[in-house]
Amino acid sequence: MAKFDSQLFDIGYMDTLAVGKTSLHTLDPRAKLVTTMVFIGTVVSFGKYDISALIPFVIFPIVLVAWGGLPTAYLIKKIMIVSPFAFFIGIFNPLIDQTVIMHMGSLHITGGWISFASILLRFALTVGAALVLISLTGFHAVCMGLEKLGVPRPFVVQLLFLYRYIFVLMDEAGRMIRARALRSFNSNGRSLKIFGSMIGHLLLRTMDRAQRIHLAMCCRGFDGHIRLIHPMAFGIREAAFVLGWSALFISMRLYNIPHILGKLVTEFVL
Repeated sequence: MAKFDSQLFDIGYMDTLAVGKTSLHTLDPRAKLVTTMVFIGTVVSFGKYDISALIPFVIFPIVLVAWGGLPTAYLIKKIMIVSPFAFFIGIFNPLIDQTVIMHMGSLHITGGWISFASILLRFALTVGAALVLISLTGFHAVCMGLEKLGVPRPFVVQLLFLYRYIFVLMDEAGRMIRARALRSFNSNGRSLKIFGSMIGHLLLRTMDRAQRIHLAMCCRGFDGHIRLIHPMAFGIREAAFVLGWSALFISMRLYNIPHILGKLVTEFVL
């Protein structure tokens, strides 16, 4: 049960990181959001066999993590938790695509293994950028930025409620796990039948809890608008941040920097 509670606190830790006082934290959420969207769009636009061209994009999350003073180990841990999704998506590529692309001595590397590595690298870059965005901005500010950028308000509100509903769900699940452990001395009651019954009761309890939360919000004047303590202001700093990083992303997309550097080094040596 202690491990479950620690995981609940761990999810909300990104909102705690977002209250920092660095210049990145005080930057307008729209600037960070647009820059991250350009970064993700540029990364996913590469072909399935592109690996070397993706490596320079590691600069963006590394610079933001160092600049914002974010815990690197925590972010890597979060990426590793969701990495099995990308792993199982690409693991069948070596079986489907067996065309030999590269030779390393007697070792033949097929296109399937290269595309598999490309999927993992793009997944790590995009998920890492999203985690850095939330850790520097906060989920509420990200939703506010989406609304200011023209995303329909119902979608933004539902996205915010989905994020908050995770905590309600985990809170109710924690109560049920604690009750089961006390009644079975933490040993029995783990059959599939009991597990299915717990899932059904969890659904009913979370729906009832969510309804009470919604009524409480309405009683306190919630009208569908997302409000922040600090108002948004898009100025010169934000414009320079967006334009500078976007220009770098587009340049790295158009030119394979590792390939160019490799050719220069080879010509210099020879």
